[in-house]
This record gives sequence, C-alpha cells and structure tokens, in this order.
Amino acid sequence: MYKALENRYEQATIRHAGNSGLMLPAISLGLWRQYGSNAPLNDRREVILHAFDKGIFHFDVANNYGNDGSEFGSTENLFGQILSQELKAYRNELVISTKAGYEIHDGPYGIGTSRKSLFQGINDSLKRLQLDYVDIYYAHRFDAATPIEETVRALDDIVRQGKALYVGISNYETVQAKEAIQLFKDLGTPFVLDQMSMNMLNTQVDDSGLTELLQKNGAALIAYGPLAEGLLSNRYLEGIPDNFRIHHTNRELLADGEAALVVKLKALNELALERGQTLSQLALAWLLRDPVVASVIIGTTSIEHLDDNLKALEQLEFSDEEQIKITELLH
Repeated sequence: MYKALENRYEQATIRHAGNSGLMLPAISLGLWRQYGSNAPLNDRREVILHAFDKGIFHFDVANNYGNDGSEFGSTENLFGQILSQELKAYRNELVISTKAGYEIHDGPYGIGTSRKSLFQGINDSLKRLQLDYVDIYYAHRFDAATPIEETVRALDDIVRQGKALYVGISNYETVQAKEAIQLFKDLGTPFVLDQMSMNMLNTQVDDSGLTELLQKNGAALIAYGPLAEGLLSNRYLEGIPDNFRIHHTNRELLADGEAALVVKLKALNELALERGQTLSQLALAWLLRDPVVASVIIGTTSIEHLDDNLKALEQLEFSDEEQIKITELLH
C-alpha cells in the first residue's frame, strides 16, 4: 500500500493563484500525452506517486486527454484509478483540474462550451476521475458558437452545485478573457486561472497584454508547454529534425528556419550553464520569475526528467545582467 513521504513538502515551492486562497506548487504535472488507455498503468502510477512525494500536489487533465492513440477520456480513467486507490487518503491535499471544450464525442454537444456541453463534461469527468468534485474546472477553449455569457454562467453554476471549487479559462485571446473576467466578477464566480501556452521563446502572452490584465484583476497565469515540446532542453542543440511536432501555438518559433532557432537555443544553453542550470531548468525558472505565473505544467513520463525539472526551483532569481542578456536573445 502506498504511503506518501512525510517530508514531501519540505522543499516544495508554493504560490498563490493571484489574490485567491488557491495555492499551487510552482511546478505541476500535466497528463496530456501518453497517459491514456494505451499507456502502462504501473509505470504512470510510479511517476504520479513520485511527483506527489516530491511536493507536486497539482495534477492537470482534460476530458479529451487520451486521444493520442488511445480514446477520449481515457487519461481521466487512468488517473481516476490512481486517485481512488493510492491517493484516496490524500484527497484533501490534492488540487485536481480538468477541462471541457474540445471534441469528446460525436454530435454537436461533443465539442464546445455550451451549458449542456460543460455540464455533461463535468459530470462525465467526475465519474471517470472517481471524484465528488474537482478543484479547478476550465473552459478549455473559446467557443465562438456559444455566447460567452452562457459559458460563464454555466461555470458559475457548476461551482454553486459543488462540482468544482474554482474555475478558469484556457486558450482565450486577451479581448475574450477581458470580457469573461468582467462577467465572472459580476456573478461573484471564483475565477482564478488562465491556462495558456507559454514558454520563454514565445512571448505572445506578455505581448498581448494578458499578463497585465490578469494582474489587474487578481488572477493568475498557469503555463502549459513551458519547454515548447522539448525544444527548451538539451535534446535539439545539434539540430531539429524535419519530423519535429511543434504545437500550433509555437509555430512562429520556426519562422526564421530551424537553424536560426538552434543558434538561439545554444546561446540560451550557454547562459544556463553559467548559472549552473540545464536549459530546461533555465526555461522554467524564467517563467516563474513573474509572480503572475502561479505554476508551470510539465508533461513527462520519466522520473529522471521530473526530478531534473524540479531542480529549477533551486535557483529562481535572475540578476539584472542575466535578464538583459536573455531579453536581448529572445527578441
């Protein structure tokens, strides 16, 4: 029987989500890829339990995760088994988030953030996760086919029914986020997080004014893809293969060609080495230097990679000179 390490919080870095009482580990674990029905359950269980032993108490899923060669929803099923068995005794310590909005089943209500889709989504997610509630429930994307008022009201009602404690939005443009935030304020909804694709190479979130918007409204950012599908690691310092799968939010990174990006990666790696860090650790620390960023969501199936990423928390400070050098490299 699993028993969590007693000293699991000793080295944890914990941050508030904006002005709310919601606290998150600075590094969270996301189960987007390779945690579906085709994944080896025992291996994934080891990674998840190891993460918890290391002070990672926030786990991020979505109702459509598991579609990478598996089946929609299968990631929640896999994680639900671990939650109901090994982690059941620790439920009050955990922050579990899930989302709805991308395709989950056939028909018009299998996609989008209509009231019907969101309520079906949360009810089905709770069954798969074997939980009574989730801590954070997101609208996974902006749905142009549904009035934003309907989406916001549905999220508010889901909280009032006790099926989620907090709500968030994900993949909303700044103008859409601004409208949603005002509606949440009017209803008194506990809106706390905006989950966006964010890494040190992709400055779109800052450039769009989203960071400033969230700060003004007492909310926080949570970054997915903080290592840009592994680009911000030592894996591609000698070149990026032609078949590299880049997330659609990061396609602009290759606008000047792969060779130009590799030059930039090598320069960042040199700066990381000067700080006594790996490129991945530098990339995570760079995002976390901003207090608006409550947490970064890493995705890994390797305990070794997880531990390596956690070492980023040992050095989150940047000198003025380092910030100038990095900013010049990124622009």
